[in-house]
Amino acid sequence: MELVYPPVVALAKTMFRVLDMKIEIDGAEHIPATGGAVLASNHVSYLDFIFCGLGAQPAKRLVRFMAKDAVFRHKVSGPLMRGMRHIPVDRDAGAASFRTATEALKKGEVVGVFPEATISESFTVKELKSGAVRLARTAKVPLIPMVVWGPHRLWTKGRKKELTKRHVPVIIKIGEAMEMPKGTSPDALTAMLKERLSGLLDAAQRAYPEQPSGPDDRWWLPAHLGGTAPLPPVAAI
Repeated sequence: MELVYPPVVALAKTMFRVLDMKIEIDGAEHIPATGGAVLASNHVSYLDFIFCGLGAQPAKRLVRFMAKDAVFRHKVSGPLMRGMRHIPVDRDAGAASFRTATEALKKGEVVGVFPEATISESFTVKELKSGAVRLARTAKVPLIPMVVWGPHRLWTKGRKKELTKRHVPVIIKIGEAMEMPKGTSPDALTAMLKERLSGLLDAAQRAYPEQPSGPDDRWWLPAHLGGTAPLPPVAAI
């Protein structure tokens, strides 16, 4: 029985209404109504997991996110993360979290992964870790790419959080499950995933209904769209 997750989802939806957030979900039909699946998302903000989870709501699925174990040790977030059955990742003992995630997938859970591992300060898709591909292949479940665009305007790396900012649009785009041909290497599949995520993110960015209000507000756009976010090589240093 889910005692923690549904109330948290209800609270998040209430906050979205209070802040009058303009949330658009495109492609929710690609998330299966039953059975295991890996959701692989881009990473632009500290709030991405909330909106990725929201993207699975039309399919009535609860996503178990893989997150660094420090979050589980926090006195506030720890009980919530454990109650929602998210999966702690110890970067010094990654095999254990991989096994836990694989078992969850085989039991029919949806597992959320951020294959960039950390927030992309360039607001483009960084080089990916291969874990999402390896999880989907090991558990024999679909690998579904998805992106979020907009939550970084509320709280992202290197910027003051503005969690009470109103009327912020958020676009969530979910793509079709990736084909994973037998014999294709994890590295090749990860490159394909990066390409898919980049395409979805580009579409979300170009469909976004707002533009910066002035020169000082251009920080939230990537450089190739006229923003002042650092170029990818600079952000990776």
